[in-house]
Amino acid sequence: MPYTATATNLPGVLILEPKVFGDARGFFYESFNAGDFRSATGLEVEFVQDNHSKSAKGVLRGLHYQIAHAQGKLVRVTAGEVQDVVVDLRRASPAFGRWLSVNLSGENKKQLWVPPGFAHGFLVLSDSAEFLYKTTDYWHPEHERSILWSDAEMAIAWQLDAIAPDRPQLSAKDAIGVPLAVAETYP
Repeated sequence: MPYTATATNLPGVLILEPKVFGDARGFFYESFNAGDFRSATGLEVEFVQDNHSKSAKGVLRGLHYQIAHAQGKLVRVTAGEVQDVVVDLRRASPAFGRWLSVNLSGENKKQLWVPPGFAHGFLVLSDSAEFLYKTTDYWHPEHERSILWSDAEMAIAWQLDAIAPDRPQLSAKDAIGVPLAVAETYP
């Protein structure tokens, strides 16, 4: 099997670890194979869009989600390292409002499956990072929402001590994200 899937403490969120073949020349791994993904996760998903971003150290992107056209995301880092964070926004979930943090890097090659119904974001810990993700629905900017990264009620343990200065760089839309208590969520 090209990769293994490990369940997390958030229902539906999985950590995927690919089988990497390496020697003195470098490495090779299959980063995605629909049949193997289905075998490892038990999920039948169709990805419709691939996204690729590059960000500098200290950039925090998120916590993003689409209230309509919710996206499942398969995320990974090909260069550098990020702290990847997801928050369960499904009111019917026993984990509603809980978050999970996983470090993803070009070195560890881990991937994270984020099902629809979650907010997602990441903080760049290395000098820069290249972040790639597949989505199960297209980007619809009119439906995009942002949860405030620093919401005291959620108390996400961002690895701010790993960046300098100790406050992340945010986009204008992320700086005005809303607290979970007033955010639009899923049933």
